[in-house]
Amino acid sequence: MHTDTQAQALSAHLLRAAAAETLDGDPGSAITLLADADSTAGLLTSNRSLMRAGSEGAPPHYHRRAAELFFMLDGRLEVLLDDRIDVLEAGDLLVVPPGMPHAFAPSADSDADVLFVFTPGTARFDYYRLLDKAHRGEADWSLITETQDRFDNHYVDSAIWAQARRAASDLQVTRPGRPRS
Repeated sequence: MHTDTQAQALSAHLLRAAAAETLDGDPGSAITLLADADSTAGLLTSNRSLMRAGSEGAPPHYHRRAAELFFMLDGRLEVLLDDRIDVLEAGDLLVVPPGMPHAFAPSADSDADVLFVFTPGTARFDYYRLLDKAHRGEADWSLITETQDRFDNHYVDSAIWAQARRAASDLQVTRPGRPRS
């Protein structure tokens, strides 16, 4: 049994599809904002991302506080996990623990539709909005780096990921009739 205070803090979060905010400033993807920490009493943050084939995805990074769950709704997603790359397909689930460097991008020949859940929740919607503004040329990309601690998104270098993305880019160039992103 919950007290009134606990019940208020743990109230259900329902978002109707028509009311969801979708960010599409990046020509290679769309991010639909589903639940942020303030609407879930800090339990989780969630978004859905549709990344188009060959788009950049997310560069190598890690989260100090949150685990990140990936649930593949459709397509194929290449994922860097520390020092290896795996490919996720529709129906696959991945949980990346806090502190593990990771990156992701759709395969060169497939879109990727992914449900993301971060737990515990961190207010991240403003991070996605900032990314959207940067893609539209309305915010400077340096702001992304400056907000790493605020949004628990810490960027790192990965030679393995850089090499894999170059290879994917080269693959796109060799396919006749396929525009480069």
